[in-house]
Amino acid sequence: MQTAELLAIVAWALVWAVVIGATSLLLLKPLRRTSIAVQICVVVLSTVGVLTAGMVSAFNAMVISARDLEVMWYVLAIASAVAVAISLVLGARVSRNAKLLAAAARSIGRGQPPGLPAPLMSSELSELADELERSSRMLAESREREAAVENSRRELVSWISHDLRTPLASMRAMAEALEDGMASDVNGYYRKIISQTDQMALMVNDLLELSKIQAGTLRLRAEPLDLYDLASDAIADLAPLAARRQMTLDGGGVRECLALADGPSLGRAVRNVVLNAILYSRPGSGVTVEVGRDGEDAVVSVMDGCGGIAPEDIPHLFETGWQKNPSRGSSGGTGPSGTEPEPAGFSGAGIGLSMVAGIVRAHGGSVTVENVAGGCRFSLRLPARDPARPSEAPQRSARTSRNVADGKVPRGH
Repeated sequence: MQTAELLAIVAWALVWAVVIGATSLLLLKPLRRTSIAVQICVVVLSTVGVLTAGMVSAFNAMVISARDLEVMWYVLAIASAVAVAISLVLGARVSRNAKLLAAAARSIGRGQPPGLPAPLMSSELSELADELERSSRMLAESREREAAVENSRRELVSWISHDLRTPLASMRAMAEALEDGMASDVNGYYRKIISQTDQMALMVNDLLELSKIQAGTLRLRAEPLDLYDLASDAIADLAPLAARRQMTLDGGGVRECLALADGPSLGRAVRNVVLNAILYSRPGSGVTVEVGRDGEDAVVSVMDGCGGIAPEDIPHLFETGWQKNPSRGSSGGTGPSGTEPEPAGFSGAGIGLSMVAGIVRAHGGSVTVENVAGGCRFSLRLPARDPARPSEAPQRSARTSRNVADGKVPRGH
């Protein structure tokens, strides 16, 4: 075969390939919403068409006997039929698997498991199926968390409503007695009204603080702080309460333990844990506050004499709205025992540990609780700071998740 004839055959083959390829693309455009099997058949038929046109061009340029030409046409027909059959099988399989994936997505949307069969045909579809499985599990876990949070919020609103309604009714009764001149101790009534007003204000402030933590709008101004100073302030503030309850309140541990933290918020967290330990420890027992280092963490530990917490209750301590005893005790201006006034700074709203968890985790730390001899230990872990490092005091926002501070101290502790 001459070079000119070969170039002519190649040129005609290229022309037919371009024409048939462009026609196939134009045909696939309106068929893009049809089944994948139809589109695969179009691609295979275009390939067969290019092959046929190229062979016709070659036959015209070559001297081939009629018998040989007939044999070539038979071979081409058989090859084309096999190619189209394989494309139909492949397209049907891909289409079936795509329908299974679509059904799995609809199941996930209805909150049901996808239930995909395995294995699927191709690695891409298998990867997509695995991703749907993971998404289904994550959505199920998210729904469970949302349901738990919503249930906790409803319970918390119910309990807060009770805690607000009780002092309001008491204040109304005392105000009516003062108005009618029936109060025997006028100054005492005034003091009780002021005390219960302060109590409700603390409760509202606690709720506002918790909402900031959960919404991620709590502003933190981090600076190097000595955690021992925070613990000492909490001990000095709550020592009179511990003395009234005939309890010992001790501090110990390393006297210098720096952490990068916001002083007011972290100080409130430490005070809440110490106050919680005092309120729920047995009279005559002791509360110990320790500050120290554990590897790269600075730790504030508070050990109380509550007698311990049931192991099944420990995972729920930091869930908003959870409490050991669903019934509410009286909060009309008395402490947990119901016989003494609530200490200053104690709202009675039962969200102290919620704020502790939110504040500590906003600092990049964690809160843990474990049973020890005679009681339990709450540990506030924060990233420690090397005193030799230069001072830094960046201001940042505590972008915590909604469930990062979901916690509540049980009435039984």
